[in-house]
Amino acid sequence: MSSNAPVIAAVDGSEHSLVALQWARGAALRHGAELLIAHVLPDHAQLYAGRRASLHDARQPDEFADPVGDWVRGVLGAGPALPEGVRYESLEGSVPEALRVIGSGALMLVMGSRGRGGFASLLLGSSSRAVASTAPCPVVVVPHAERHAAAANAAANATTASEPSAGRVVLGLHAAETPDDVLSFAFAEAAVRGTTVQVVSAYTVPPAPALVIDRPFEVIPPEGLADEGDAVPAEREMLRSQTERLAPLRTRYPDVPVEQAAVPGDAAGRLVDASRSAALVVVGRHHPRRTAMSLQIGSVAHAVLHHAHGPVAIVPTLKDDV
Repeated sequence: MSSNAPVIAAVDGSEHSLVALQWARGAALRHGAELLIAHVLPDHAQLYAGRRASLHDARQPDEFADPVGDWVRGVLGAGPALPEGVRYESLEGSVPEALRVIGSGALMLVMGSRGRGGFASLLLGSSSRAVASTAPCPVVVVPHAERHAAAANAAANATTASEPSAGRVVLGLHAAETPDDVLSFAFAEAAVRGTTVQVVSAYTVPPAPALVIDRPFEVIPPEGLADEGDAVPAEREMLRSQTERLAPLRTRYPDVPVEQAAVPGDAAGRLVDASRSAALVVVGRHHPRRTAMSLQIGSVAHAVLHHAHGPVAIVPTLKDDV
């Protein structure tokens, strides 16, 4: 990713996109990146522009009024510190396609979980789901029902990029198959936040009457993986696989603390639970056995997007494995 890649905030004038805008502002400050605020014009504005261009009517205004642009400028003007570079762009086309195009080369694209057209009962709007499934860059979806407002407000009101944010970065990891892009994104986020990466992996266990499905997962440091430990064999093997896979990231980010957790059964459920106190949950976009160009989002990413209590980053595979 280019060192001058922007953080993009997708807005539509709704309260949900205001939360996303503030989250994106904080991310741009932390990364020292430009903030690009993008709004896809509604259909009637796009029709007006097309009609004016076809009729060449000089009596009509050059541009259709864009109240969202005025709203954004008002919000940013009254808010806390801004990144050094801030741009606003009005886009045409469908929301997923317009954001897919502008997202090429972005550090991340941040959007709310629902827009103006969403029903209150929906956890994830159709546009958010489509963008998370197709954008060429990591997509951070900020939920409309933020359950840890204090942590979110602390991050939004930070005045310098060096101020740490509350909570860990939680990484959902399939040790054998999660692409490197996903791990790199999680560690980079933890580094700029000055926080810990908590790595969560699930292992399969045979059903047994004595198995307590909902036992809380244990966080085990690498030094606790001696042969005489008490972990069940499947858990110990998972932790060893994690340790091996994380070694290059530990070398690249020596100052980022790492916690490892292996849990039985349902990875998505554990990640949703962890999202209650996390600054960010990071998962890969695709099912591990699908190609990078697949448009079907993986089951874990799908479940976490729909049920997480905090921001979720869906990270695509930038290239197919060879």
